[in-house]
Amino acid sequence: MPATAPIRVLVVDDSASVRQTLCQILATAPDIAVLGTAADPFVAARRIQEEVPDVIILDLEMPRMDGLTFLRKIMAQRPIPVIVCSTLTEAGSRMLFDVLEAGAVDVLPKPRIDTRQFLVESSVRVCDAVRAAARSRLRPRRSVRRTVEAKLSADAILPPPVATRRVAGTEPIVCIGASTGGTEALRDVLELLPAESPGIVVVQHMPEHFTAAFARRLDGLCAIAVKEAENGDAVLPGRALIAPGGRHLLVQRAAGTYSVVVKDGPLVSRHRPSVDVMFRSAAQAAGANALGILMTGMGDDGANGLLEMRRAGAQTIAQDEESCVVFGMPKEAIERGAAAKVVPLDRIHQEILRFGAAQPISRTA
Repeated sequence: MPATAPIRVLVVDDSASVRQTLCQILATAPDIAVLGTAADPFVAARRIQEEVPDVIILDLEMPRMDGLTFLRKIMAQRPIPVIVCSTLTEAGSRMLFDVLEAGAVDVLPKPRIDTRQFLVESSVRVCDAVRAAARSRLRPRRSVRRTVEAKLSADAILPPPVATRRVAGTEPIVCIGASTGGTEALRDVLELLPAESPGIVVVQHMPEHFTAAFARRLDGLCAIAVKEAENGDAVLPGRALIAPGGRHLLVQRAAGTYSVVVKDGPLVSRHRPSVDVMFRSAAQAAGANALGILMTGMGDDGANGLLEMRRAGAQTIAQDEESCVVFGMPKEAIERGAAAKVVPLDRIHQEILRFGAAQPISRTA
């Protein structure tokens, strides 16, 4: 039986050292092959004419043509899954949203080699982003063989519950997890929520420094307040807390109110922050007072946690296949019986409001 063809990647960056580092990272994955490199978009365009890659990793600051302009030209002329890898998306929310709105599947920080641990985690992030991009809905899907690598469960951060239980009535809380395609999907959902909405906590797979810009941008677009979560922040009606990149987020309950714990720890389900960690904490802290929503993304992070939430009495939702950029995480949740409902993206905000109306929001929070 013939082996599945590797994912062919074109690396476009004006820095020779970055091109070399990315090529070294990609070479560690047997299901990924570097098709070539280019120092600027003009060289990249010639390479694409010779052979179309499955995925492009693209810098933004380059000579002769900037990466954002090139991205827009690709999407207008011949859409190819693009991962933007640049320090510019870390610097401000406007550039981050510009590249996502232009059609980038994902954004990554420039890989560093200052510590072995950072390089190892960068390798996981880059290779997983390439796999997710190759499966995105920008083009016809094809099967991609994935290497199976060891991954930790939520046990590494929070012990599993001794027994499922329902928590006494208190504030309703909404927990949302997302990965590839989630930045735009989250905006679609949160923009439609009125200020009088249940408190929300979000884990979106993004690197360190990106989530602050992401939260600021959403805060300027939404009726609800949106901020990057800080340790001890209260989960309040009319506010969404975004887990900071590179740190786990847990929900805790005290005296009938919820707050978040932001903590370090290993990658869980290959991610930090991990949706599984947040969902497990919500199952233990909120029980039936929680709504868990698992949205677009590759892999299975969140599937086990959503099942724990459902067993604790929470309402649970998975985004449907048609509206997902990558139908990985929701698919795993559905197959494990974790999702009580499967809902298209444009109806998720309605489910949040219905949940909040069924559990009236306290005005004394």
